[in-house]
Amino acid sequence: MAEDRGKRDSLRMSMKGCRTNNGFVQNEDILEREPDPGSPDDSSQLCAVDIHGTEDVRPYAGMPKEVLLQFSGQACYRVPREILFWLTVASVLVLTSITIAIIALSPKCLDWWQVGPMYQIYPRSFKDSNKDGNGDLKGIQDKLDYIMNLNVKTVWITSFYKSSLKDFRHGVEDFQEIDPLFGTMKDFENLLAAIHDKGLKLIIDLIPNHTSDKHAWFQLSRNRTGKYTDYYIWHDCTHTNGITTPPNNWLSVYGNSSWHFDEVRKQCYFHQFLKEQPDLNFYNPDVQEEIKAIIQFWLQKGVDGFSFDAVKFLLEARHLRNEIQVNKSQIPQTDTHYSELYHDFTTTQVGMHDILRSFRQTMNQYSREAGRYRFMGTETSGENIDRTMMYYGLPFIQEADFPFNNYLALLNTPGNSVLNKAIMSWMENMPEGKWPNWMIGGPGNSRLTSRLGKEYVNVMNMLILTLPGTSITYYGEEIGMENILSTNLTESYDYNTLLSKSPMQWDNSSNAGFSEGNHTWLPISSNYHTVNVDVQNTQLRSTLKLYQELSLLHANELLLNRGWFCHVGNVGDDSHVVVYTRELDGLNRVFTMVLNFGESTSVVNLAEMISELPSTVSIRLSTNSANKDSAVETTAIKLDKGEGLILEYNTKYFLHQQTALKDKCFVSNRACYFSALDILHNLC
Repeated sequence: MAEDRGKRDSLRMSMKGCRTNNGFVQNEDILEREPDPGSPDDSSQLCAVDIHGTEDVRPYAGMPKEVLLQFSGQACYRVPREILFWLTVASVLVLTSITIAIIALSPKCLDWWQVGPMYQIYPRSFKDSNKDGNGDLKGIQDKLDYIMNLNVKTVWITSFYKSSLKDFRHGVEDFQEIDPLFGTMKDFENLLAAIHDKGLKLIIDLIPNHTSDKHAWFQLSRNRTGKYTDYYIWHDCTHTNGITTPPNNWLSVYGNSSWHFDEVRKQCYFHQFLKEQPDLNFYNPDVQEEIKAIIQFWLQKGVDGFSFDAVKFLLEARHLRNEIQVNKSQIPQTDTHYSELYHDFTTTQVGMHDILRSFRQTMNQYSREAGRYRFMGTETSGENIDRTMMYYGLPFIQEADFPFNNYLALLNTPGNSVLNKAIMSWMENMPEGKWPNWMIGGPGNSRLTSRLGKEYVNVMNMLILTLPGTSITYYGEEIGMENILSTNLTESYDYNTLLSKSPMQWDNSSNAGFSEGNHTWLPISSNYHTVNVDVQNTQLRSTLKLYQELSLLHANELLLNRGWFCHVGNVGDDSHVVVYTRELDGLNRVFTMVLNFGESTSVVNLAEMISELPSTVSIRLSTNSANKDSAVETTAIKLDKGEGLILEYNTKYFLHQQTALKDKCFVSNRACYFSALDILHNLC
């Protein structure tokens, strides 16, 4: 101890000229002494410290700075400090580089409208909550758990705006009000909140082309009130003794002249649909701004996107020349049906796509928040494939995320040839990098079961849920609902589309569980005792169970939601089997779909079609649940009528890498799988 004390005593620190550090006084009540004005100003002088004998002294707590500096310069302390510093710098640089590389090499993430099916609801027919026989918004909210169990990601509700009954509520009286038949704005807000709470998205219909003749704009326009005078398309015409001579031969979609004389304004107004649905004048900038204001109104409510309906009718040729007859030998005055004219002056006019792009720009203002991209779809019924693809927009000008593809919904006969044409025409003509979609039904189409037969419901659901892109399911298709045989409504137009709008079949109770009221707005299908949700939930081999398995497989498998699509083609002379593969670079598993749309049993030699195919492959999923998880010989795969198989096998030979199949393989957002890290990248 005497030696240690001697070492400490050897340190001599001269404090002369230093001031007391009040930070270390023991009694905080002692005030700092004021300096003597007469004494020399030494406040700026540093303490002079003399250190002796530091050779044998080790660092100790509380050592002054000057002592610390004596040790810090020694190699044993300086070198580790410098090593740690440069390691920190290197780590930051490496982490920054890795982050940049991950961002640069990561493929674009799929958006919410790409990751799962959409479920389209005709609200009047889905679920009645107040016993009046009409479906409503509260009814949809009551059934959200059912929709969740379908593994869909988006709910699409068709028109619910305040309107008359004309044309299935497409004649809108007020775009910012809910029709009382469906509920209130509060009901809508509650439904939207419930949808978002469950992690789902909501898109709604918007029909910008026309309004109801009861709309306030039309009433002001027919009276020539201010800016509303030209909100609609008016033209002089003659009207004598109740007979109108229109300005030209243009026809309504529902037949007869598309011009109607208005007794108030004493002019004719133009209507592409019913006379109760006058067309808006989109050459008027004020009209375009009104529609944008409506879009903003619903986006501010929280709606996730729109389906824009009847957009090809937005503009008409200003010259008003007669449209050309299909049959030029026919007497012009006898042309009364829409199909008797070529509609070159009343559809898809120059400037129409500019209007849609302006709608897209308006929606983009609400898409800046992460995870809140606003979807835009367009209805393009009746357009040829070239015109349909124009709705995707241009390489650097965004328009619709996709035009709705109803080609499969128009098929009335099964068979490989028609299905191949419908599938490949879309994939071959779709602009590079765009996203496909598939639907097999809708409010304006006959139901699949009634068009093709109940034997093909499962295989068609398998088709749309294994093709690349987004599948769209019309309510009831997941249980195989069919058209009703008759209606209790008397409509003079498009009567057949009523047949696919029958109430949803929930159970085998009165009114199929759709309503507890005494009546329903349309009759319940006669087969509701056996074709309903409750029954199929208890059946292991039901259409509903298969749909749930398919949608779950699509959600969980990279092959289906990110992989290549390669169409294999016909099987010899067999014209009833569709074959295609789904594969992904870096993943040695492949799915091959073999679907029989023929009217009899087919035997497929898959080994002749796909090179390097294993002799035996496993069945991942089948429309016949008895075949699930079994194996088949690839030289002779037997499929019954309407049967579909999802085959799974390992291979290193991908079809999309083969030159011969280059024109038959497609991918929208290319990605590769890195198994070591279980990640996707685009360094393919």
